[in-house]
Amino acid sequence: MNARIYYHHTDCGGVVYYANYLKFLEEARTEYFEQRGIFMKDLSGKGILFVVSRQEIDYKFPAVYGDTLEIDVKITDVGAAKIEFVNQIKRQDGKTIALAKTILVCVDKNLKPKSILEDIRSKLT
Repeated sequence: MNARIYYHHTDCGGVVYYANYLKFLEEARTEYFEQRGIFMKDLSGKGILFVVSRQEIDYKFPAVYGDTLEIDVKITDVGAAKIEFVNQIKRQDGKTIALAKTILVCVDKNLKPKSILEDIRSKLT
């Protein structure tokens, strides 16, 4: 997924505000799921939700207004109720901006852990 950096993504120093990377990662995961026929809106209507249980980001180099970032998405593990993602965020010139790891947990409408359905699992592996 590509993300264009707009002025509102930056802080007073003109650098992308660190928390905005969480939004970019969420958008990239959503696109990743949808490219595989998994739509969070449909799942939530059935009481199947995915929540972030852990987030790690190593910031390597600043991104600034006008940059275009490429967010690579890979799944490194699918457990009974969790999915582990790793991301590399690169600038248009190939410079690595950040590395991230996200763990999602499948939960029911009461936020209790729930096994990932087999049809979802098969689309992710």
